[in-house]
This record gives sequence, structure tokens and C-alpha cells, in this order.
Amino acid sequence: MKRRQFLKLGAAAGAGLGATAVAAPAIAQSMPEIKWRLASSFPKVLDTLHGAADFLVKRVAEMTDNRFQIQLFAAGEIVPGLQVLDAVQAGTVEMSFTTGYYNWGKDTAFAFSTGIPFGLNARMGEAWYQHGGGLQLIEELFARYNTHVIKMGDTGGQMGGWFRKEITSVDDLKGLKFRIGGFAGKIISKLGVIPQQIAAGDVYPALEKGTLDAVEWIAPADDEKFGFVKIAKYYYYPGWWEGGASGHCIINLAKWNDLPKHYKAVVTAAAHEAGSWFLSKYDYSNPAALKRLISQGAILRGFSPEILNAAYKATNEACAEEAAKNPNFKKLYDSVRAFRKDAYQWWQVNELSFDTYQVRMETRT
Repeated sequence: MKRRQFLKLGAAAGAGLGATAVAAPAIAQSMPEIKWRLASSFPKVLDTLHGAADFLVKRVAEMTDNRFQIQLFAAGEIVPGLQVLDAVQAGTVEMSFTTGYYNWGKDTAFAFSTGIPFGLNARMGEAWYQHGGGLQLIEELFARYNTHVIKMGDTGGQMGGWFRKEITSVDDLKGLKFRIGGFAGKIISKLGVIPQQIAAGDVYPALEKGTLDAVEWIAPADDEKFGFVKIAKYYYYPGWWEGGASGHCIINLAKWNDLPKHYKAVVTAAAHEAGSWFLSKYDYSNPAALKRLISQGAILRGFSPEILNAAYKATNEACAEEAAKNPNFKKLYDSVRAFRKDAYQWWQVNELSFDTYQVRMETRT
């Protein structure tokens, strides 16, 4: 290579290095230091739910080289667990981790953000949300309350709860004071139950004192930590009111709009990662937890066909009533019903037949 050509190449390389040196501070400047607070609806004892929020804040910090830091507060440390939407809406905190149906008293349409009784299972719910129009409908709902929402995972199918006595008929439900979350309380009241929506940290004391006759939470992994088996031995399934229950990252709308575009992408990606983590954690933890609960005296029972049929009928009635008076509810109800019909037509062809065969073969070994 001629000396003149070599010098030209050297100069060009030097210019490239110079551009890199200039670009690095520019990139850093585009990542401002931000500090937010996150109020969770869940106590620390629930290591999967609280752990999902912890996963979120750590991933945001990692992906921004600690320039975006979120401080996590468990339920009750700033506001009670059932009031986190109010706190985010008012700007008391920038964001929260919760589940939307806690707010169904503000608008019954919030039930669909988490999942309605006899609705969609976890995978169907994700498909509806991502591809079936659910994302747009749920974002519109939360925007009315000055918030931006990101779906953050799912618990998967839930159990039917802990009862002090055996429940074999609809008559056995009448007069029971039952801790149950969301819109399902309105439905189960049609069966004579007295529903109570109580935050996670207050459920065990209420059951212990006799304020409650029965409780439902999520699944064995959490129920074991609460110690419900010490008081109420009958453990029922399925949780027909929550075939899947979505979690939500809720952010004050003004704060969200002020975030740089790449920080929005970071929070969204971290929330999706956290959601995947907590669904898989439940799927991993529940089998062993159920075995331990049975060894501790839990008596496993399935709801009778009479109860399930009555609950299904009550669900359809309650949803029709709400759809007739709440346009927001109707829009979401119509969307979910249409999606559910097609989803289960496919599910029974392949997923159900495969799982049914697998269960049958495993019980033989």
C-alpha cells in the first residue's frame, strides 16, 4: 500500500474513533436519571406475586445501566393493596403492580382486565389481549382513569378456595361469608353467598377470627404460605371465576407520556418478562405445594355439577344485566365471548385431548 493511501485510511479511522467518542456521551445524555416508586397490591410473603414486581424493577435497572430506578413498596407500605389505582391516578406514586378487577366497583368493565368467571384460561387470555383486540380495549379503559396499563403475566387456573365445611349443593353456599375478588362476588351472591373483597394481608386474620367462613386466593403455592389449611380443611376446585387471572403494571398517564421512547420500551419489555416469570413460577411451584397441603390435612374436593351449573347460569345472567346498562362492559363482553367460542373449538380438538390422555396415562403409573 502506498504511503499516501495509508495516511488517508488512518485519517478516516481516526475520524471514526472521534465520532464514537462524541456519540457515547450523547447516548448517555439521552438516558436521563429517573427515580420512581411502585406500590404493589401484594404483601412480601407472596414471593411469586411480590417477586414479579421485584423482577420488574431489577430488569428496568439492568437495561438502563441503573439510570432508571424504581423503588418497590409492598401492600400497605404506602397505600393499602386495594387502593393502588387511586394512588397512581392521583400521582402519589408513579406506578403499581396489581390486578385490574380490584377496581370493578369503579366500572364493572375492569373485570375483563383480569378475567371474568367462565372466561378465558391463561393462554387464551394472552392471545385475546395480544391479537384479539384486548390490548386496545383494556388500554382505553385504564386511560379513562389517567393511567397506562401493561399486562404483566397471569396466575394460570386458580383453585376454588378453602371452606370450613363440606359444600355439596347450592344450599350449602347460602349465607357463607366468602372472601372472593372482583366481579365474581356479584355473581356468587346470586347463589346466596355473602361476598367479601379483602386484600391479601387481611385474609388469614379474617378467617381465623370467624369473620369469614371461606376464602379463595390463587393456588397451592400461595395458599400454603397463608396457612389456610390450619383453619379450613376443605379445599375446592376449580376456581371457575378465574380460569386465568392477569396481573397489571399500571403507570400514571402523564408520567408515562413524559418517558423517553426507549424507556417506555424498557418498561414494557421488563413487564412482559416479569409476567412470563411469575406464570412459570406458579406452574412450577403448585404441584409440590398441593402435595404438602394434602399431607397437612387438606381435603381435596371438586365442586359438584349442580354448583358449577348454577354458577354458570348466574354468570350469564349477571353479565347480560351489566352489558345492558354499561356500554364499556358490553364492548368487552362481546369481544371475549366471540373469542372464547372460537378458542375452545380449537382447544377441544388438540390441547384438551392431549392433556386428557396424558393425565389418564400418568394416573396409571
